[in-house]
Amino acid sequence: MKIRHVILAAALSLLPALAHAEAKLADFSLAERIKAKIAAGQPLDIYVSYHDVSNEFAPFMKAGVQRAATSDKVNAQFIGPVGADADGQISEIETLMGKMDGLAISSVSTDALAPLIDKVIAAGIPVVTFNTDNPESKRLAFAGQDLVQLGREAGKLMAKVLGGKGKVMITTIDAAAQWSLDREKGAREALKAEPGIEVVSTLNTGTDPQKIYSAIENAMLANPSISGVLSLECCSTPAAGTWVERNKAADKVKVVGFDLLDQTVQLVQSGDVQATIDQAPEKQGFAAVDLLVQFLKGQAIENLDTGVGVYTKENIAEVAKK
Repeated sequence: MKIRHVILAAALSLLPALAHAEAKLADFSLAERIKAKIAAGQPLDIYVSYHDVSNEFAPFMKAGVQRAATSDKVNAQFIGPVGADADGQISEIETLMGKMDGLAISSVSTDALAPLIDKVIAAGIPVVTFNTDNPESKRLAFAGQDLVQLGREAGKLMAKVLGGKGKVMITTIDAAAQWSLDREKGAREALKAEPGIEVVSTLNTGTDPQKIYSAIENAMLANPSISGVLSLECCSTPAAGTWVERNKAADKVKVVGFDLLDQTVQLVQSGDVQATIDQAPEKQGFAAVDLLVQFLKGQAIENLDTGVGVYTKENIAEVAKK
């Protein structure tokens, strides 16, 4: 029960970080072709660019985009590079600029994509960010979570399940991605505040499922003193839990990670993963489209915190039933 109390505090603490001024259509120089389309009552074409459509998290985002397309009666396309490829993401968006009436983007790299976001805005096309923010750009609003703060809460949760003592390995499928850098920053800040905990390494696993497991297995063999694995995303979480399961090491190695992939849910139920943090990906995908539609209809929009849910063996049944 103590872990669940930490969860509730974590969810609440993310809200203030996303405060932001409202964005209004009256203050935006909308492209004439989009104005004409709205005036004629034609369906809007919204493009949602995700930073890696090949990862296991992407289908949840896409489901939200499709739900919003139906709900808001627009054409919404889920696009993005296969693999974290900033140049690929930029090229695809530039090619589609003449067709899009609005763009929602989760950037591979905030530095690389910020100039493109500003270019799209300058062309009179509204842009919002989702999942991964780009606050230095001129984007209108963000739907998602404060990723640095989310990392802090994951770090605190890791410290909690370890009882404040142990050696932690951080795992990520893309250590150079902005979302990973942000979460790792927050996680390391939280773990640094625990004198009994040492972060021994950050393991960059890549995105291939078999290679993720092999990388974790090799790292654990190389450093058997590791007692905690903190995964920063969807896909190294079940791999770490599977390693614990196969080695019957649940009493020695604790895993905290992200997302609600089916395998992760099962591993939380079995006790091989101690906690997983839900990012509400379907909600983020829906909000990405819906914010743009609201804006183009003349409604003011602002940052939207899509919430945090943390699941342990105590409450994972809520997810398993669904």
